[in-house]
Amino acid sequence: MARRVAVDDLIDAQGVADILHLTHRNTVSQYQRRYDDMPKPAVNLGKGRVKLWLRSEMTPWAAKLDATGRTRPARRLPR
Repeated sequence: MARRVAVDDLIDAQGVADILHLTHRNTVSQYQRRYDDMPKPAVNLGKGRVKLWLRSEMTPWAAKLDATGRTRPARRLPR
């Protein structure tokens, strides 16, 4: 069965960028690759198409990111 979402809760990449205090919405795709725990888009129409996230999932995740002081994942040191 399909997942039901409230239309008013959907945000695009610019909305995600605003919540994350990012200057450019293109950086959202970098965050998707960097952070495994970032909420997945609720609506993904395919490569190169619009993705929509749930504000109710992004807001707490962004707060957790701010609380940990994490701006990017820790890098492994070379051996």
